[in-house]
Amino acid sequence: MRALALVLSLLAGPAAAQTCGGSFSTFVNELRAEAVNRGHQRATVDGFFRGTRRDPDVIAADRRQGHFQLNFIDFSDRLIAQYRVDNGKYYANQLDSLFDRIEARYGVSRGVLLAFWAFETDFGQVQGDYNTRDALVTLAHDCRRPDLFRPHVFAALELFARGSFDPDTTTGAWAGEIGQVQMLPEDILTNGIDGDGDGRVTLKTSSADALMSGAAMLSDLGWRADAPWLQEIRVPDTLDWSLTGLDQPRPTSDWAAMGVTARTGSLHQNLESAVLLPMGRKGPAFLAYPNFNVYFEWNKSFVYVLTAAYFANILEGAPRFDPGNPDPGLSGQEIIALQEKLVARGYDVGGIDGIIGAMTRDAVQKEQVRRGLPADAWPTRDLLDAL
Repeated sequence: MRALALVLSLLAGPAAAQTCGGSFSTFVNELRAEAVNRGHQRATVDGFFRGTRRDPDVIAADRRQGHFQLNFIDFSDRLIAQYRVDNGKYYANQLDSLFDRIEARYGVSRGVLLAFWAFETDFGQVQGDYNTRDALVTLAHDCRRPDLFRPHVFAALELFARGSFDPDTTTGAWAGEIGQVQMLPEDILTNGIDGDGDGRVTLKTSSADALMSGAAMLSDLGWRADAPWLQEIRVPDTLDWSLTGLDQPRPTSDWAAMGVTARTGSLHQNLESAVLLPMGRKGPAFLAYPNFNVYFEWNKSFVYVLTAAYFANILEGAPRFDPGNPDPGLSGQEIIALQEKLVARGYDVGGIDGIIGAMTRDAVQKEQVRRGLPADAWPTRDLLDAL
């Protein structure tokens, strides 16, 4: 994530000797020493790290993200419950003036923020009860993704030094996110905004602060103001499926020439776009515009990102997507078997985890092309059997 020059200078510093793993107490002591080397007062460092403990529940939560193994239709059906649609429309009306300010300042549409707000915390109602400091230190100590979480430990320390973070009482999600739209400490340092004008940035209790800060973060990540992100489309049976996929954008005029049409309205002109077939050529189809890529800076899961972007459309009046009649997918264990076979053939699937992520889709598509199959990046039993 981007950080202001001042913040970067505070967060920069020499790497600790123990980057992850080993004795937890030794790890924390080395974090303390590194914090002092970065210029923090020893009393501040002691106050922040006092009582830090490894939280096994955080590790357990990190390991059990099985819901990302669901296909797009099942995943979106689970997340886009009718009460979220109803509440989203209610808050869009109740906070109309706030969203007007956000759209004028950042060009981020209200549907986008409402969808994140709904999925992350059910509009602020479920923000998580994990101790944030302990969660961040636990995940920095764990050797699965230490480089992701270690900077946020020192960002939380900086927030503490500024008087806006209590290490003993600040709680949030298991992965260290805080507040109604779930922002990590480094993002709060960079993009925390006082949206309600009370002189403080309180992302847990102020919807205005949370939504304005979320918009600021999206803008900082490269969101194009007042531009589209996702559109449902109709694709002809004659489309060259090997041209589809997020990594193959082309002008919308090219897609139109190939017979792609919008399900409602018309295609957005003068923009690069990519055809997405989350469940293959017989399932739902979307056109992803440049803003769609920014979603991956918020969450790396393809199925989450697509669902969040599509839900934003619903909250702004789009109909439910046409599910089509996709070929049956694979179970989690079958996807793992498929990934193992693809890796054995030299493909990089981004990890053998039973999740059909972007890299697995790319590998599937390339193998489909190699075998002369419809290259729609949707793994089926026929492909698994062929492998």
